Amino acid sequence: MSGSGTAEDPWQLTTAPGSSAYAMYRDPAADPPALVCTVGTTTLRYRLSAVEDLHAWLIAQGDWVDLGAADEKKPAADGTVEAWGRSADNPVGGWYGLRNGYRGRFGMYLPPLLEELGLAELTHQPRNNRMRAAE
Repeated sequence: MSGSGTAEDPWQLTTAPGSSAYAMYRDPAADPPALVCTVGTTTLRYRLSAVEDLHAWLIAQGDWVDLGAADEKKPAADGTVEAWGRSADNPVGGWYGLRNGYRGRFGMYLPPLLEELGLAELTHQPRNNRMRAAE
């Protein structure tokens, strides 16, 4: 595993297609506790509970789910990880993204973290990647 998930030693991750590298770490002292994702000079924040909640949702799905990554201002395709990360039906009742204007891309940046943590399997195609709970 690359990194320990702290600010001093973040996880070093790559998007599912392998096209972009980024770093992510836990910030449990934030209100609410957060995952901090740094992509180049851009910082995104997601609720820390997203890791356990997404894993539980994947288990409930029981099969492969499309990632469907999209920017905050673009709609997310139904049934995708991105749509679930914004849904009023998820455990937080809406967006897992915390930084207004940068709340999207849940389906881009969370899946590789779950794969790194051994919680999920992820495809690594140029487009249309999917994930499922690890067996």
